[in-house]
Amino acid sequence: MSSSPENQTRIVPSHHHHMNIRWHTFAQEDRPITEASLSERAALVGRVGLLMLSCGTGAWRVRAAMDTIARNLGLTCAADVGLTSLSYTCFEHGHHYSQTLSLPASGVNTDKLTAMEDFVDNFAGNCLTMTDKEIHDRLDAIAGKPGNFSALQVGLASALACAAFVFLLGGGPIEMFCCFFGAGVGNWLRRIMGGHKMTVIASTAVSVAAACVVYLIVFRLLKLAFGVSQAHEAGYIGAMLFVIPGFPFITSGLDIAKQDMRSGLERGTFAIMVITVATLTGWVVAMIVHLQPQNFIELGLGPIALCLLRLLASWCGVFGFSIMFNSPVKMSAIAGIIGALANTLRLELAGFGMPAAVAAFLGALLAGLLASPLNRRLGYPRISLTVPSIVIMVPGLYMYRAMFNLGLDSLGVGASWMVKALLMVVALPLGLAAARILTDRSWRHIG
Repeated sequence: MSSSPENQTRIVPSHHHHMNIRWHTFAQEDRPITEASLSERAALVGRVGLLMLSCGTGAWRVRAAMDTIARNLGLTCAADVGLTSLSYTCFEHGHHYSQTLSLPASGVNTDKLTAMEDFVDNFAGNCLTMTDKEIHDRLDAIAGKPGNFSALQVGLASALACAAFVFLLGGGPIEMFCCFFGAGVGNWLRRIMGGHKMTVIASTAVSVAAACVVYLIVFRLLKLAFGVSQAHEAGYIGAMLFVIPGFPFITSGLDIAKQDMRSGLERGTFAIMVITVATLTGWVVAMIVHLQPQNFIELGLGPIALCLLRLLASWCGVFGFSIMFNSPVKMSAIAGIIGALANTLRLELAGFGMPAAVAAFLGALLAGLLASPLNRRLGYPRISLTVPSIVIMVPGLYMYRAMFNLGLDSLGVGASWMVKALLMVVALPLGLAAARILTDRSWRHIG
């Protein structure tokens, strides 16, 4: 038996696969939050956790923020945190309230993270006499906070960071010049695609391909105009390094160190996915246009000049990456100082023959130790200072060379680069974790 058209439910197709939660519907009465119902208070705890998670911070910090809010509201909270979702239960006097919340995508926003940490730290003094609706209004303001920089500015930050990255890898002025344009266009395009809610795989592949092609175009123009050597094309690898998922890589290791295995494994898997897509795209483009990841031409700099230029390039690289993470200029500059000292130490130690992984561990350890007093003095989230300062140490060149050689069936060479990259990726979060254990009493304990 067929039904009449007016009795049928019409399903409207939509490209939106993630529905926003109407948080204000939880506010049932106009009374202080401490007198609100269990569901109202528990929903507030969940929203704070979800906003913290949306900023890119690790599971331990998300759970700590939720616990702080819950304790001030007379609740006990148990939370299970992943990369883009969290499940939690709030308990009170034999009753409980559970929710599962999720984000449409993973992201990093250190400016919003600073605002959220300030909100959590001052919740007891500022919010306990406010109504549920008033608190959600405050969270609305944080959630809707616009980015500090336009797509063009983020593109320029990427251009600066990757040009500095190329120098630190051994490249010279020609590679840096070409990389500046390649990385700038690539990350500008990725930011535009992100604004249109494109998937991370699509935005990564398209932006990497664009960066490599723009590098090649600029290089060919220089070759035609000035006859530069073909060997300078090797810097195209640096033009794609803006996609290195530094935050997921580092927070993955920190979460695993705190036994937050779900979050750590999910973040690590996400980072590996991005790296795989980026390196495969770069390899395919290289095969099409006949680019070769050769060694850079020696610059012939003396040890003092090289050390000073490494300090400058490291500062520029970390400053650029911090801007990409939406850090304010002052925070980015401070992270740049930490990164300049930590990364230069790493490179100098490696230059004296120390294994790359050990040098990376000591560099990350120094970054963590330097960030601790600055965190206490300036109030910036520690992760907003440490992660950008060591992202520049993530071995993107090793990862790309591993994929390039594996794609050419040079399994021995590819595996060698892969092992080197893996050891460094493991060493970096271990260095930060060691610094955190030494300087942060709350972090070095389980409970």
